[in-house]
Amino acid sequence: MVEMNQQAFVLRIAPSGDDRVPEALSENQIIIGWAGADGLLEPSLSWEQFREIIRSVYYANEETLRKPGAASGHMWRFVREMNVGDLVVVPYGSEFFVATIKGPATYNPAKVADDTAYRRDVQWLNDKKPIRRDVAKSALISRMKTQGTCAYATDLLDEIKECLLIVSKGQAPTFQTDLQSRLIRETLEELRKGRMDSFGFERLIQTVLTGLGAEDARIVPRLQDKGADVLATFRVAGAFRQVVAVQAKHWQPNPPVGKEVVEQLIKGIEAESANLGMVITSGSISDEAVQAAENYFEEKGIKIELVDGEQFAKLIVEHGISAS
Repeated sequence: MVEMNQQAFVLRIAPSGDDRVPEALSENQIIIGWAGADGLLEPSLSWEQFREIIRSVYYANEETLRKPGAASGHMWRFVREMNVGDLVVVPYGSEFFVATIKGPATYNPAKVADDTAYRRDVQWLNDKKPIRRDVAKSALISRMKTQGTCAYATDLLDEIKECLLIVSKGQAPTFQTDLQSRLIRETLEELRKGRMDSFGFERLIQTVLTGLGAEDARIVPRLQDKGADVLATFRVAGAFRQVVAVQAKHWQPNPPVGKEVVEQLIKGIEAESANLGMVITSGSISDEAVQAAENYFEEKGIKIELVDGEQFAKLIVEHGISAS
């Protein structure tokens, strides 16, 4: 169960694009970039002053505040909102680590050149051993793919703790975990080799999105396809309309989905004025596709969710495929 006031975050430890996870594990710390923006630890800074420091150092030529605002949001969470006792999930390839925060944010001027000056002391859980992503539920897997440095994950605290419980010493597999693992494997096998073609795959996505709460999910006729195969509309808080553009790829694991698929989806996002994009495949996702999605998020602020076959199979098993 969630402890009172405990929070959780997902943090990507790759300042300036460099993998710093081994260093973080070795030094029992978490690390974030933007090291050139000195002075962010001053508690009297308002949000506007905090953002201005980052803007002046890193985004002085930007005409809008979107990029400095996004960067400042990541840093603000790291410096101001993380508290002792909170959990931090650190994605690392096909695995992830979990830590408990043990101290306040600090700044080491000697680490500015490495872009690793901002740090926090942590205790790495699970004996510093990584956890396979497939242990996590689909929502946590999705959050770990966040296109940004630091994201909220308090709503997934129970899922994070469940992962720690599953991999803890002496925790034996249960009937439920064994059954779920088998169902996911068999669902993935059916997606790839069962009675499914590209049209059926689009219909399945339509059904899953409807079951997840879309008030409308429609397949775009091939002759009208501008880059999105399925368009789904969700209502947030019963008022805000969010349009999700989906590119469906009924593929085998090889070759993986490439950046050209993301580029095709971007055309659909812009043609349909969508708020979010998704690539859903029965296959796998290439690093080039991930980079293309991250570049688009950095440039336009629109997230593209990349869902591979295993994650989609897990989503089906966890939520079912009955349209609501």
